[in-house]
Amino acid sequence: MSNKENWGSRVGLVLAMAGNAVGFGNFLRFPVQAVQNGGGAFIIPYLVCFLLMGIPLLFVEWSIGRHGGRYGHHSTPFMMGAMDKRALWKYIGVFGIFSNIAIAAYYCYLESWTLAYIWNFISGAFHGKTSEEVSAIFGNYVSLSNGTGGFDIMPIVFWIICLAMNTYILSRGLSGGVEVVAKIGMPLLIIFGIFLAYKGITLKAGQHGAINDGTLGLNYLWTPNFDSIWTPKVWLAAAGQIFFTLSVGMGSIQCYASFVKGKDDIALNSMSAGWMNEFVEVVLGSSIIIPISVGYLGIDKVAELAANGGLGMGFKTLPYLFEQWGPTLSVVSGIMFFSLLFFAGITSSLAMGTPCMSFLEDEYKWSREKAALTFGLVILVLGLPTVLFFNYGVFDEYDYWAGTVSLVVFALAEVVLFSWVFGIKKGWAELMEGADIKIPNVYKYITLYITPVLLGAVFIASLPEIWSKIINKDIYEKIGAATDSTVIAELQKTLLFVNISRIGLIFVFAVIAFMVYKAYQKRLKEGKNLTWVQQL
Repeated sequence: MSNKENWGSRVGLVLAMAGNAVGFGNFLRFPVQAVQNGGGAFIIPYLVCFLLMGIPLLFVEWSIGRHGGRYGHHSTPFMMGAMDKRALWKYIGVFGIFSNIAIAAYYCYLESWTLAYIWNFISGAFHGKTSEEVSAIFGNYVSLSNGTGGFDIMPIVFWIICLAMNTYILSRGLSGGVEVVAKIGMPLLIIFGIFLAYKGITLKAGQHGAINDGTLGLNYLWTPNFDSIWTPKVWLAAAGQIFFTLSVGMGSIQCYASFVKGKDDIALNSMSAGWMNEFVEVVLGSSIIIPISVGYLGIDKVAELAANGGLGMGFKTLPYLFEQWGPTLSVVSGIMFFSLLFFAGITSSLAMGTPCMSFLEDEYKWSREKAALTFGLVILVLGLPTVLFFNYGVFDEYDYWAGTVSLVVFALAEVVLFSWVFGIKKGWAELMEGADIKIPNVYKYITLYITPVLLGAVFIASLPEIWSKIINKDIYEKIGAATDSTVIAELQKTLLFVNISRIGLIFVFAVIAFMVYKAYQKRLKEGKNLTWVQQL
């Protein structure tokens, strides 16, 4: 085994895995998805998707990871090659590197927003501002504007700081870098989350300018609208949230699991990390942004804001609402909330860097420091367009193709490989070896039959939307409806950047596939692993 990394402790492994899953979606995306899709009724399709797709995929990915680690593989192309000798699987495994690079390219920028907002609270940038002025701070930030028509370099500075932090921590390795951050960041995230959830739920009408109790927000969030349960859109939203929140279909879980020893438990570890993520999302995530917002703005206004997504509520609305709590508590709460988001973000982005580094270390014998620096430079180059051209749809294109479509495609492929090609009997034996708990046998059949069918249904149901994105239907409709020449010019510029960003993503995938091919040829030349690979 060329890669000598290992986990320092089981607690560190579980916290790192949970940190990989816990991200912005737990606090910003989940509560808004629930509001938009039936409130309390949304939890039914959400939990069904978690039990029938989320948990089986966790089992599959932990098993593929530990199995690959036995052969010295820590990235999905050669992990999947270790399960079936046909070359096809190695190139499907490219998704497990590509998704991490492409998602990290925009995720680190999103992560850097939290650093900027922590500084804004410390420096008093929100103090005395109206809600419109606070909202404008975010608009100026992503537009790289100083608010007076000039260029603001600080968003780029915070982004580079964030990249540098990720690169440095990754260069320290698993036990000395990633695990240390997880052991510090995850407990602080939960402590900060509990404090803010308490403040949100106990908010009282008439105090600090609130017009409603915080409990009204909880009631609004969880009052079930059972009419929505049989709407396909709601089930798609629930399935999408499971992918988003568990970080399955990416290759990062497999990489982390590949450093687990052959006889160490993976069944209980996968369940522990999965359910910790669910606690953070369902309990803490639902108790902060909606209760506080409803307390100050009322249900109708929150419903209007929720229609535009959780990022706007988190970065445009909450800072102003925190300011209503007084000069000291507002700063403390703001720092806590955006620190919470930062810890959620960085534990996820570190997980994205590890598979890419492991591939370079395993196959090209690069040092850990060189691999980390290369990852940082790639994210710098690939992520720069998301910073400079955020308002032209580059960020959203990366998120859609790498952070949504690729995850579903790869998850479907790996569950088919695990259950039908490698074989559910061998796969289940891998999962249960050294297990500290007994997984009910019913999950063997869920993984074999139900999970791939559900994943296939999600993908097929998404095809109309995917085709609409490919042909840029929305942009062309806006161009056709526009009458102002300036608006048309901006839309045409958006169309250009959208198409360039897609070409860039295809190029990145092709480069990774070529590197896998070269690594494979190198293995053949060196006479390694000829019992499980097939000559092209």
